[in-house]
Amino acid sequence: MNHENVKSCPVIANHIKVALVGQPNVGKSMLINSVSNAHLHVGNFSGVTVDKKEVLFDYDNYHFTVVDLPGTYAFTDYTIEERVTHEYLCAENYDIIINVIDSTNLEKNLQLTAELLTMSKKVVIALNMSDEAEKEGIEIDAEYMSELIGVPCVKVSAVAKTGIDELIKTVLKKHTSTKNKPKLIFSEAVEEEIARLIWYLDKHKYKANNSYRNIAINLLKNNKKTYEKLHDNPIWIELQPILIDASKHIELHHDSDDIKEAFAEEYASFNRGIVAEVVHQKKTQTRKTLTEKIDSILIHPVYGIPIFLFFMWSLFQLTFEIGAIPMEYISSFFGWFGDALGATIPNDDVRSLVVDGVIGGVGAVVLFVPNIIILFIGIALLETTGYMSRVAFLLDGFFHKFGLHGQSFIPLVTGFGCSIPAYMSARILKNDRDRLLTLFIIGFMSCGARLPVYVLFAGAFFPEGMAGNVLFIIYISGALMGLIAAKVLKLTAFKGVDEPFVMEMPKYRLPTLKLIWHTVLGETMMYLKKAGTFIAGAAMLIWFLSNYPHNLQLQTEYAQKIEKTQNIVEQAKLKNELSALSLEQSYLGRIGKFTEPVFEPLGFDWKMSIALQAGIAAKEVVVSTLGVLYSLGADVDEKSGSLADAIKANIPFASAVSFIVVIMIYLPCFAASIVFTREAGHIKYFFYLLFFTSVVAYVLAFIAYNLTKILV
Repeated sequence: MNHENVKSCPVIANHIKVALVGQPNVGKSMLINSVSNAHLHVGNFSGVTVDKKEVLFDYDNYHFTVVDLPGTYAFTDYTIEERVTHEYLCAENYDIIINVIDSTNLEKNLQLTAELLTMSKKVVIALNMSDEAEKEGIEIDAEYMSELIGVPCVKVSAVAKTGIDELIKTVLKKHTSTKNKPKLIFSEAVEEEIARLIWYLDKHKYKANNSYRNIAINLLKNNKKTYEKLHDNPIWIELQPILIDASKHIELHHDSDDIKEAFAEEYASFNRGIVAEVVHQKKTQTRKTLTEKIDSILIHPVYGIPIFLFFMWSLFQLTFEIGAIPMEYISSFFGWFGDALGATIPNDDVRSLVVDGVIGGVGAVVLFVPNIIILFIGIALLETTGYMSRVAFLLDGFFHKFGLHGQSFIPLVTGFGCSIPAYMSARILKNDRDRLLTLFIIGFMSCGARLPVYVLFAGAFFPEGMAGNVLFIIYISGALMGLIAAKVLKLTAFKGVDEPFVMEMPKYRLPTLKLIWHTVLGETMMYLKKAGTFIAGAAMLIWFLSNYPHNLQLQTEYAQKIEKTQNIVEQAKLKNELSALSLEQSYLGRIGKFTEPVFEPLGFDWKMSIALQAGIAAKEVVVSTLGVLYSLGADVDEKSGSLADAIKANIPFASAVSFIVVIMIYLPCFAASIVFTREAGHIKYFFYLLFFTSVVAYVLAFIAYNLTKILV
């Protein structure tokens, strides 16, 4: 029964004040009036004629006051009702929000829910009209929905009076539990700007009742009240240009000049993701939309994966085939530039440092920029069209078997091009455990820098017709080992209950040239800035270790031998011998000799040990190091017949197999390791990666070496 003139229950220790929120016509009032001992108290909100309905009731020694707020579609100020609801939720004191949703129209109702999740409040979702939804063939997995968004979801029916007790019990449980963070995740561009604003507010120790994340979202959405609070604060002068840049960045990614429209699409993508995950609609004869028609082909359970593999195969073909064309010119340019600059430097040591160390190191980075650009263009096209999100959804079930998330596939695929952008792209995984696990597995995907080593050894031990198949087996084996390693890590270091989260389902759209340019330019410059700096520095370190200390006696001895012979071939041979002996006596050579006993069980000699250690700087250094060690000069490449012959003559087949296994698995290059550490968030993860990759590489190489010796 409802009585309009009952006094509000007193505010005591066991008092819970609830804000009842929902869109119009979702059955809020009927739902809460279904409680058997509920009493209705009607008044007016301050300053307006809108009714203020309060429902009072007792339950399990608790006194409830439920404020039934006017229905609103979203946090807007278009009507008095919407303004009243928004202002109450932002300014008034209450303990928890019950968000009532029409189960027969879930996607539309989630628009308001998504905005409620940005607030620093406890929320419980009441999936009302669940009985009507079942009649219409709509099945909602409420338990899975609760896991996805981090908010309890309860099926109820105000008409049939079912689920009411469970809803109240859930509210009690939520009220007494610690406040957990809802899992509302925006696109990468928006999350990047939110993180930037959070960092800024934290840096200036800004004091506020709301969380920094909530403030950042309100600022990006141009919330007037948030702007008013910050406008008179001294930090506003520095904050304003940051907000302008953030708005431009988000608008660019949404091909819109309206930030509200951009956020509306963000919420819509999140909502579509929830619906795709938790709603199962029985087949009806309704007409399919264009998006549904495209999805019926591209994410078909049978031929969806082959279609995706074809797209990725095409992308890699373009990456390596087209990328190879400018690579030759870039290599020639740095060779010419090094010779030209070297000719102006009289001192041998300084010339070697500049030409071999600095120019050689920078050239090694710039050489792969065409591949990186082509790969980024392809991935940007797949992402901005909305296709990549659907592939992650398609592969989610398969990847979960190995402890990975469907979205892990994107950084893993990127890892075949270069580990650096792959580590960066792991940011799309918002769950810390999933992201860290993916970061640890990326190294198993053979990057382009390892390809020269594979080509060299495949050419040395297999006929030309077989070499391509061997390369394919190497790449596939690395990927399979990565999946197995992921499963092992999931059962040990990263064990725990999976925390599912919503994968956005953006609409299909044609990407603009401006957006592609912005994405590719930003990622490429980041690659050059981070990778260029560290690889150049590492190359200089390797140069120093391989050139010092000088053995003047040895140099004088070989200088006399070279001077005595007039045969050019013999002179080149003597110079290469001098290089090999100098390298053996250098700091790097001494390290190789010192570590030789460690690698001896794998079938390695000290030369192979040095090549592996040099590869920590950059994997492409392995080939040139082997060239120097086998007295052929550092200018050899993976296609050098003489180097292949020398390797075949000096390295047993079992040792070669073992060597390739280590190359496939051990620590990525120095630049990639630095980026991994930054993305992981702590230096300790670098040492974990070093230990993990070293142990796995050593054990598998040992097995491969001994197994090959038995079989061959």
